[in-house]
Amino acid sequence: MIDTKKEQERDELHRAIWAIADELRGAVDGWDFKNYVLGTMFYRYISENLTNYINAGEQEAGNTDFDYAKMSDADAEEAREGLVEEKGFFILPSELFVNVNAAADNDENLNETLERVFHHIEGSAKGSSSESSFAGLFDDFDVNSNKLGATVAKRNERLAKLLHGIASMNLGDVKDHNIDAFGDAYEYLMTMYASGAGKSGGEFFTPADVSELLTRLGTVGKTEINKVYDPACGSGSLLLKAEKVLGREAVRNGFYGQEINITTYNLCRINMFLHDIGFDKFDIACEDTLTAPQHWDDEPFELIVSNPPYSIKWAGDDNPLLINDPRFSPAGVLAPKSKADLAFIMHSLSWLASNGTAAIVCFPGIMYRGGAERKIRKYLIDNNFIDCVIQLPSNLFFGTSIATCIMVLKKGKTDNKTLFIDATGECIKVTNNNKLTQANMDRIVETFAQRKEEAHFSHLASYEEIEENDYNLSVSTYVEAEDTREKIDIVKLNAEIEQIVAREQVLRDEIAKIIAEIEVGV
Repeated sequence: MIDTKKEQERDELHRAIWAIADELRGAVDGWDFKNYVLGTMFYRYISENLTNYINAGEQEAGNTDFDYAKMSDADAEEAREGLVEEKGFFILPSELFVNVNAAADNDENLNETLERVFHHIEGSAKGSSSESSFAGLFDDFDVNSNKLGATVAKRNERLAKLLHGIASMNLGDVKDHNIDAFGDAYEYLMTMYASGAGKSGGEFFTPADVSELLTRLGTVGKTEINKVYDPACGSGSLLLKAEKVLGREAVRNGFYGQEINITTYNLCRINMFLHDIGFDKFDIACEDTLTAPQHWDDEPFELIVSNPPYSIKWAGDDNPLLINDPRFSPAGVLAPKSKADLAFIMHSLSWLASNGTAAIVCFPGIMYRGGAERKIRKYLIDNNFIDCVIQLPSNLFFGTSIATCIMVLKKGKTDNKTLFIDATGECIKVTNNNKLTQANMDRIVETFAQRKEEAHFSHLASYEEIEENDYNLSVSTYVEAEDTREKIDIVKLNAEIEQIVAREQVLRDEIAKIIAEIEVGV
């Protein structure tokens, strides 16, 4: 049964977000402007999160009328050290979102106020265990950007509208709200902006349906995991699906990811906070995963989910050290310099736990191209690491219409076969994109879990069969497409042709008779 209240709250929230974004976009490109909307949402979130935490403690102690937002900065300073240790950050009462927003219309230096507040928030974590989680979080929130307005006054006017707009959003109180309001707002904004941002949007965000499918594939038969990891984590949407699918407590040791783009890296950390993941439960790094991996001390991971960039360039054999890297050396060859896809596969495999599963979105070309990529596929098949290859429908992702694949890796397979699933028809069309429904995902996951064969949908291929096909892993090689052409009854067709020919002869005879009569009359 549909939770009507929850859906009403979500619809209300989405309408409010759209209205705010539509009003405030102005000359700022939508995809750029999301940084301001999301940054302000984050500022409101951590302000309310800290206030609620402090107020709850005071109320438990019997001080029922206490409100941290009304406390003096001087008195609040006494609690700074303890709060940084417990929450990872500190905000003075005067610098809370609610107070800055209330004074915004009369603050001629609002841009400077916000810059100072953001600097103080990030600075509060310096020297603590949360420093890496907060450092640079507001870097993409440029309060002095000309995109906000040509003059300081115009920029401040827009910043004030932004604060008021976010303040008016019904994000509610955690205790009263039926939806994960901040997290839901984040995902809606990312979807809204990504859909209109072409390729750049897709670099930041994996659609929720694809994220859910990957997570479900990676957690079949499990109710909990130790850690989840994404080597190209983008804004963190894939990491957080584990929390939604399994539950927060079921991800025992946290969320790990690495992202090369600094803006996206900041978005990912903000996303963690907006989904109420504590600073001590996630570790997101900013570096090149292939050449400078940052989680050597944290691997292996029981769940790896990823949608790495398709066929990007990387160092490859230009870096003589990489062939000896324990992540890549087992295959005896490196992924091509112009196509890093299988380098991400090898990296993920290397860091996968013996009881773990990796579900990775792949560019179709890696399944059949020759050269080094064929050698890597051979290594993966020879060592029985590939559990399943799934062909997805086209047009699922922002910025590309290609039909992508999912490769599922395991180190502890119970058979020496590889399952191939043709899921190209498992979708519905929504506006300009295709979408996986729950029924679509259920069918794919059930087929995967049971490793069952179904005509025109799935096939369990033996090692010998894959070897005979020269290690081609394209799903179409193993799953015969259903012939949807109209079937013709040849016997019936011949009979109809005979009738047509006979009738044709009758007509010819009648025409000849008419012509003869005409000629006689002449």
